[in-house]
Amino acid sequence: MRKGILLVNLGTPEACTKPAIAKYLRQFLMDGRVIDIPFWKRWLLVNLIIVPFRTPKVIKEYQKLWTDEGSPLLVHGRKLASKLQSKFDDSYIIKLAMRYQTPSIEEELNNLRYQGVEEIYIIPLFPQHASATVGSVHQEAMRVISSWEIIPDLKFISSLYNNVQLIECIADKINKGVNNNWNNKHLVFSYHGVPQRHIEKAKNSGFCSDIDSVYNYQSACITNSNLIATKLGITSDKYTTCFQSRLGKDPWIKPYTSDSIMKLAQKGVEDIVVCSPSFLADCLETTVEIGEQYKELFLANGGKTFTLIESLNVDDKWVESLAEIIKVETNYT
Repeated sequence: MRKGILLVNLGTPEACTKPAIAKYLRQFLMDGRVIDIPFWKRWLLVNLIIVPFRTPKVIKEYQKLWTDEGSPLLVHGRKLASKLQSKFDDSYIIKLAMRYQTPSIEEELNNLRYQGVEEIYIIPLFPQHASATVGSVHQEAMRVISSWEIIPDLKFISSLYNNVQLIECIADKINKGVNNNWNNKHLVFSYHGVPQRHIEKAKNSGFCSDIDSVYNYQSACITNSNLIATKLGITSDKYTTCFQSRLGKDPWIKPYTSDSIMKLAQKGVEDIVVCSPSFLADCLETTVEIGEQYKELFLANGGKTFTLIESLNVDDKWVESLAEIIKVETNYT
């Protein structure tokens, strides 16, 4: 029996040009799960305000991280899929897709379809469940597959925020980043933010009545931090959980990373270590937003040392761990 494994990340512009970035932003921000307002309002906001004003700024940020191979998010994703493929025999076909732009979910699902797979497993590369990320991937995948004459068995492998192997991988990455030296260091967990109304809508959905539900993004992030800190042996006063990347004027979940970092510096904390467990591959939000903007903010407010922990990317231990997760979920023998 042939099985298809589809890894899905958020997406990236196809090139580091204004037209390509504008195209990416339009597709991303026109998703009703990302900006959840009526279509006509979303269309006006995205096409007449956000994209025209944000594209010139964003292209400068992408230029800082773009490589000869392309966007780091896509480069790391392709390498991850390739390394994972080497862990399985030819009855498994592992592909990478992006929710926005290329390679698209539709393109790669059809590739799996035409290669004769009988089961498809989709793994959104977002450890914590949010409607704007995991939910959007699920919806798009089901939209594509629902039009097929024959629908194979389909399973989503998601919400890995409390997975023991993932926790170990992130903890190891952090320890290596500080050379196992935690003297006078404060650890900041910075997760991608979502509007507060997304959390409230999830709570009212019927699936998220419990505050500790797997579908409560904010709760999952806090749990994620606590599990990693426990693995590292760090007490609660030595780490902070916060949220970054706000868009618009509506309230987003707090505390904000910018506020938290500034307050730590002003309180006299001189040495912080920043990790973002919501990103499994480095991208604009980790390399530029955290690595440059938040670093500058911390140093400007009295901080002395700022250490950015790389995402797992294609770390060997992460590849082995993800391969093991897939083997367990798919009954690989």
